[in-house]
Amino acid sequence: MSAAPAPPIPIARTCGVSRLFRDEDGRERVVLANVDFEVRPGEVVAVLGPSGCGKSTLLRILIGLIPPSTGVVEQHGKPLEGIHSGAAVVFQNFALFPWLTVEENVRVGLHAHGLPDGEASTRVREVIAAVGLTGATRAYPKELSGGMKQRVGIARAIVGRPELLCMDEPFSALDILTAELLRSEVYRLFKDPSTGLSSVLLITHLIEEAVYLGDRIVILGANPGTVRREIANALPHPRSLRDPAFLRMVADVHDAVTGVHLPEETVPAGRPAEAPIVPLPNVSIGEIGGLLDILLAHGGERDLFALDRDTEYDFGRTIAVCKAAELLELVDTPRQRVLLTDLGRSVVAARPPERVRLLRRQILGLGTFAAIVRFLAATPDAPRPGEEVRDLLAAQLPAADIPGLFEAVVNWGRYAQLFEYDAAADELGLWGGPGDGDEPDDDG
Repeated sequence: MSAAPAPPIPIARTCGVSRLFRDEDGRERVVLANVDFEVRPGEVVAVLGPSGCGKSTLLRILIGLIPPSTGVVEQHGKPLEGIHSGAAVVFQNFALFPWLTVEENVRVGLHAHGLPDGEASTRVREVIAAVGLTGATRAYPKELSGGMKQRVGIARAIVGRPELLCMDEPFSALDILTAELLRSEVYRLFKDPSTGLSSVLLITHLIEEAVYLGDRIVILGANPGTVRREIANALPHPRSLRDPAFLRMVADVHDAVTGVHLPEETVPAGRPAEAPIVPLPNVSIGEIGGLLDILLAHGGERDLFALDRDTEYDFGRTIAVCKAAELLELVDTPRQRVLLTDLGRSVVAARPPERVRLLRRQILGLGTFAAIVRFLAATPDAPRPGEEVRDLLAAQLPAADIPGLFEAVVNWGRYAQLFEYDAAADELGLWGGPGDGDEPDDDG
């Protein structure tokens, strides 16, 4: 019987790596402790963890931007000397040169390659086309949207045909729809043989992003940063954010991140996995209703940019309202279109009591509200301090805007008659107000 083939040598690897920093007073802080981590050929590996757990520090150590305090860093099985020659980085804040055009910013990625001018120009032209920036080559960064700026950053990173593309929270500064589009674009580029990419390392604090892109998800704990768990993600591509298997994986990873899921636990046959706790856009039910009315007035379908003009919000607010309506399954958002679903049409047409019932069902189907209702139900006759609910949300969503999330929770939950909120006392309790015959105020 022949021996099993040896596993491929990792593109980049850390062995027992720790990193200490000292503050101005000379006190030491351990950011990473004894971290064993590797990026293998042919994979997208996502590193997930709360803010401050050392994710970005690990990336920088792995490719030689900063040295470890202790431990070994390897490139293809040999000690790393200097910067990893096969790695390129896309940063969160774009890091473009404002005085250079798109074409010139991309060409910076070839600075150390010594290519003849003709070949360099061909490479730049091809990669600009690959990321969808043809026609913008002479524009300056100040003339670009956030999504276009990040496309320039991606083009600059891959123009040198690296084997490893490192992305440090690359979509966190973008609106929701642009981020979703660019995630798909990155995976397309990863699978395109002409880019030369072998692997992608993604640093993120978003569970859905890690599950959408990652073949392997590495979860870091904090204080100090350590590898808590690795999860293989075998979901086939293209991955859908609404697919039940995708949602189950998100729930599994969420439980691993928050430390409440035991490895031997399984969901009993026939019982659906509970929806995960997710951030909510901080918009009101009234704004969502206004969006549905606009869509209905235009036959149930509207271009996103036309819709933005209709709402007179700033564009980010329009995106947030659309995302909230999509969470409630009232609209679909294919590409730049916003479409009323059948449920959305039913909500618009319903009388107030029925509208409340329809939206209550959708809202309670979100794991965020199911968790809060369970929490309040533990003391059904007594309200709970708002701070306790905010602590509950912060424990599950450490990177979220908790004040904004709490505001949305209160607005949606009051409308759906799930609970009441006393702002003066900062107390939240189960609903004890009027029944479905009265539609609650939704502007709060």
